[in-house]
Parts: sequence; structure tokens; C-alpha cells
Amino acid sequence: MSPDRLRSIVPMFGGGARYVDTLDRILEYVDAHRPSTDDLIGWHRGAFATVSSRDSIMRRVRYLQHVGFLRQTNEHWMLGDVGREYVEEGDVGTLIRIMCGRNVGLRSLLYALAAGSMTLAEVSEQQLDTHPELGWSREETDMAKQRVNWLRSMGVVEKQNGEFGLTDAGREFVEAAVEEWAGSEWTPDSADGVNTGTYETTVHARVVDPEFRATVISRHDRTCPISGVDHPGLLDVAHVLSWSEYPGHRADLANVLPLSKTHHAAFDRELFTIDQEYRIRVNPSFETQSDVLQRTIIDHAGERISIPDDSLKTQYVAQHNAALEWV
Repeated sequence: MSPDRLRSIVPMFGGGARYVDTLDRILEYVDAHRPSTDDLIGWHRGAFATVSSRDSIMRRVRYLQHVGFLRQTNEHWMLGDVGREYVEEGDVGTLIRIMCGRNVGLRSLLYALAAGSMTLAEVSEQQLDTHPELGWSREETDMAKQRVNWLRSMGVVEKQNGEFGLTDAGREFVEAAVEEWAGSEWTPDSADGVNTGTYETTVHARVVDPEFRATVISRHDRTCPISGVDHPGLLDVAHVLSWSEYPGHRADLANVLPLSKTHHAAFDRELFTIDQEYRIRVNPSFETQSDVLQRTIIDHAGERISIPDDSLKTQYVAQHNAALEWV
């Protein structure tokens, strides 16, 4: 069983965009000297001018221990399995994978930033909306700052004009992550025990990163805009430009909606669509004896669904509909 994912992320000494440099120095020292706790604290005080508090140093050391970079044996510190892997691989890609795998919320933040730059306050809101279990105050931005600084240090996020956005490396990570992280065991607290990493419809069986799924659902108030279903465990991530035919848009938040499992299947089977003004269009051949489908789809033909104006790219909607013979 994989270790529990960490909700708290601890900053490193040395400045906001230098966390990785600091981590590298610590791992190099520990690997070379296998220090005692006192030795490790003394080294920190000599290596970083502003460091003095033992508690402050040990808070960072314990965080690195929880991630797996360090371990303590017989009162001496050495590299943990994760630390050894990172040192041996020697590339930032390995570090990104480690940090995003061990810390709740880093991947969902990257997915959200793929849709546009965000201020620190917006980062904090996004993290709490997507991961309520993080539990910090809505007015608090220090925790969000620590997260973006780790991502900046790893080269996947940059700061420009007071806002944070993805670098080219960050976009490359996001494009691959939605599928690569599909096997993640993390499940949101709000999912009530329903496995949200995998979902099936009568058309496709798909697997997505549960943090991508949580990001999509939180952006839409955890509600299917067609049916009104508001239980996270009953919602799918529906792609406008299909998962199989447009792999480059799998992690594009402007290409997805949360739909109930039934309505996702109906959408994939082309029983209905939405137009560029977000109005429901119903396939003329769609007949049903289901009261639910009648009330939620057929009876609302021509009506606009309730989603923000910039939720979907209208060009994706137009491209999807162009392939439907009945539209």
C-alpha cells in the first residue's frame, strides 16, 4: 500500500524559488556524512544565514522524512528510498513526479493553471475548493504560497506581474499527467467512498487522474449542468472533443464538463449535444420512456445550461457538432 499523501507542504530555506537548490544541498550533505540530528541542525545553521530555531529546522527535516527523501536509523540520518531515487536519477522530472505523488493538490493546481494564470488568493481558493480536506483558512495564503514556490522551484510554474502560470515544462507535464496518474489511489474526502479515479459508460471505459477529475468537478460546483446530480461519486468527466480522437485535449479544462454517468453515456452516444451558446440540442431520433431523460434532456431542448461563459471553448463545441449528422 502506498503511503498516505501529505496535506501540508513545508517551505525550504534559501528563498521562494530556490527550494530545489536547498533540497539538493541537504541530500548531498546527508548522503556524504550520515549526520546525527545535532550535526544536521548545526549544518543548517552554517549553511543558511537566517536559520537559528531548532524547531524550524526539524519541521523541514521531518517533512523531508515524511515525503521519503530522508530516513533516520540508529540516531543518524541517511537518504530514504525516494531520496536515493532522486539522487540517482538526477533530473527534475523525477522530483516533480515524487512531489506530485506525495502531496495532495499539486497536480490539481497545475491542471487549474493550464486554464489560465492565477493570483495567490485564487490559488488558495482553488486548492480549498478542490481539496477541502486541506483545511486552512479561506483568508490564508501562506500555504498556497508554499505550493507555488515548490512548483516554481521545479520549473513548472513561473510568476509574472503578480500572477502564476505554467511554463512550457508545466504544460508538458499536464498534457501527460491526466492519463499517467490515472492509477493514483487518492480519493477526495467528499466522494463518500466511491472510487473516482475510474469511470465507465456504455460507450467507453476510461481512467483519469483523480486530481484532474476533482479539479473539473470543483470548477462546476460539483453539479452536472444537465441533470442537476450533485453527488461527486456519481459524476464523470465528459470530453467534448473525444478522449480517443483528441489526446492533446484530454487535460484541457476548456474541453470537459462534469456529467452524471447516465448523461455522459447519452452525450457520448450522440443522443444530445450543446451548441456554441451552451443550449441543449436533442437528436431527433432520440426516443425514451425514461422520465429522467425526458425531464432533463428532451423537455429542455433549446434551453441554455447553467455554466460560466468561459467554461468551454466554443470552437471545441463547434468541432464536435460538425461531426454529428443531425446537427
